[in-house]
Amino acid sequence: MRLDGKVAIVTGAASGIGRAMAHRFAAEGARVVIADVDQARSESAAAEIAAITRGHVLGLAMDVTDEDSVESGVARTIAEYGGVDILCSNAGNQIIGGIHELAYSDWKKVLAVHLDGSFLTTRACLRHMYPSGKGGCIIYTGSVHSKLASVLKAPYVTAKHGILGLCRAVAKEGAPHGVRAHVICPGFVRTPLVEKQIPEQAKILNMTAQDVVEKVMLKDTVDKQFTSTDEIAETAVFLAEQTTLALTGQSIMLSHGWFME
Repeated sequence: MRLDGKVAIVTGAASGIGRAMAHRFAAEGARVVIADVDQARSESAAAEIAAITRGHVLGLAMDVTDEDSVESGVARTIAEYGGVDILCSNAGNQIIGGIHELAYSDWKKVLAVHLDGSFLTTRACLRHMYPSGKGGCIIYTGSVHSKLASVLKAPYVTAKHGILGLCRAVAKEGAPHGVRAHVICPGFVRTPLVEKQIPEQAKILNMTAQDVVEKVMLKDTVDKQFTSTDEIAETAVFLAEQTTLALTGQSIMLSHGWFME
């Protein structure tokens, strides 16, 4: 029970990476809030994870791009569980297209979820973590695209690079209050978000879906494997359980050797 007594908020946690982190946190003893834009999916995921782990899991609706929604979600977490120790800022989206064809509204939509969402959830949690005197940990879901660029993904690459900057600023400002911050940077993970990208890229690049997987997504990995949600969840637990500021402000690569620091 590596996170016994901790309270964790995970955004975008009704499915994919966020759900895996929420599940693992609950299994390790944390009281978990699954915050997702879809209320029904949040509650369903929370009920399923609670039944499996026998843990305390709350599902609530949160639009990370809406200030009032974020503030009320964090306030409800504190009312239900007495505080917040861990934030996993994980909510994300993706729109594929060349820069010259990209609609401004699509650009803003991607940056709003990744950057505005990270800022709003971070600010809301820090306003509790600082006066609590217990410190805390903020974990951002980045990407190999926090370090590298790819074609057709300008908004996503820009947003994931920006998350690195926010994390480092939080690590500096949070240190006097015992708050640590990190970015987990996975390679491609076979989530619904990535599954949607495969046919989109195949059409734009005039390739088969299998070629997109083998020649684009996994081309530079050492073992031709996707990063798994379990690998990400285990890393999140490891980062969340630390108590020392020796480990803060770091980007942790989980890319099967695609990018090596």
